[in-house]
Amino acid sequence: MSSVKAKSATQCHVVAMPNPGRGHINPMMNLCKTLASKNSNILVTFVVTEEWLGFIGSDPKPDNIRFGTIPNVIPSELVRAADIYAFAEAVRTKLEAPFVRLLDQLEPPVTVIMADTFLSWAVGVGNRRKIPVASFWPMASSMFTIIQHVDLLVKNGHFPADSAKSEEHVDYIPGISSIQLGDIPFDWRNQQTMQMILEVFSWVNKAQYLLLTSIYELESKVFDVLKAKFSFPVYAMGQIVPNFDFGENTNHNDNNYLHWLDCQPRSSVLYISMGSFHSVSTAQMDEIAYGLRDSGVRFFWVARDQTNRLKELCSHIGLVVPWCNQLRVLSHSSVGGFLSHCGWSSTREGMLCGLPFLTFPIVFDQILNSKLIVEDWKIGWRVKQDMGMDNLVTRVEISRLVQKFMNLENDEVKEIRTRASEFQQICQCAIAKGGSSETSINAFIQDLSNCMIIE
Repeated sequence: MSSVKAKSATQCHVVAMPNPGRGHINPMMNLCKTLASKNSNILVTFVVTEEWLGFIGSDPKPDNIRFGTIPNVIPSELVRAADIYAFAEAVRTKLEAPFVRLLDQLEPPVTVIMADTFLSWAVGVGNRRKIPVASFWPMASSMFTIIQHVDLLVKNGHFPADSAKSEEHVDYIPGISSIQLGDIPFDWRNQQTMQMILEVFSWVNKAQYLLLTSIYELESKVFDVLKAKFSFPVYAMGQIVPNFDFGENTNHNDNNYLHWLDCQPRSSVLYISMGSFHSVSTAQMDEIAYGLRDSGVRFFWVARDQTNRLKELCSHIGLVVPWCNQLRVLSHSSVGGFLSHCGWSSTREGMLCGLPFLTFPIVFDQILNSKLIVEDWKIGWRVKQDMGMDNLVTRVEISRLVQKFMNLENDEVKEIRTRASEFQQICQCAIAKGGSSETSINAFIQDLSNCMIIE
């Protein structure tokens, strides 16, 4: 861990502890960068495992953010998808002890712990040491409130449930519009995982702040419900997306893909990303590839470790790459749509760039995010109508859907593009000066100033 001398001025020391996963680490780091850039008297110690330090240690960051490291006491990021329950159990039971040891070594003294909501033990650590804890939720606020109200699902006979009831509608969860049971993203078959999640949430009301990574205007009813439910401040912190000022990841300096995008007509390219963690089957990936090839539509596909194989199947009219700066690509004028697994980070970034979605959720909150995109915000279409994991969407279906989706003259397409532009304005206004998100971030910084230390 790097050492930082205590400043002579007033200083607040935030220890940020993310859940070890890309979709958790990135938004927390983005918020820390925002806080650190807004107030130089905020010092952030960002705690990661030694493995994760190797992944992100060289990324640009403000001078008042430093890394703190703990040993690799949990399964590697490279294999965690193979047994997600074992990984979650290790996170729940193995991280607390090394985190506490690190806490004892930190200077200046810690004034606030910002911890991922799934790290419920961090709330106990803070309470025992009389350090305020800000619970950081990296998914949609709607997901948070559904888990908070599982008791209503139990009361109405919908939890535990089975796939036979997936088309039943639930309209009694506060803040949530009518939703099919199949769109409530619980793994009904894995009661062990669900019990772990419910235990985690039992600790939330013992925190001192709740930080939501959503824009108030997108989920206002949910936010109002949560604000009324808890006695402590609840903040809708906004998009929490990377700041372009920090530039490209220095490990990836091949910008040929940007030159390729520059050569494509406006709004002609379909951007495709199925996330970095869970993935669809090889058979489904092949159907997507053949469907893209047959559609004749330009595409830009981030395929990670399947790049070479998919290039052979479909890349004559598109580009297949292992990595890109997603926000830069989404904001490029040639990109006109987003085929997405609907991870919350990707959903936020796509909305900020004003893009319509083709949704292809795989697991957990992605299923709910797809529902929000298609039914609540009406800025996308579903690729997969039936969420059964074994049901293939054929190349014929994909080709037909992609052709229609990227046809700028189609009236239905014009409608969702107009709505996507309207939501882009909502997002941009929220994060602009005086907007709801900026106001929330400033209010949280004011809260932090109340516990700053005089050196």
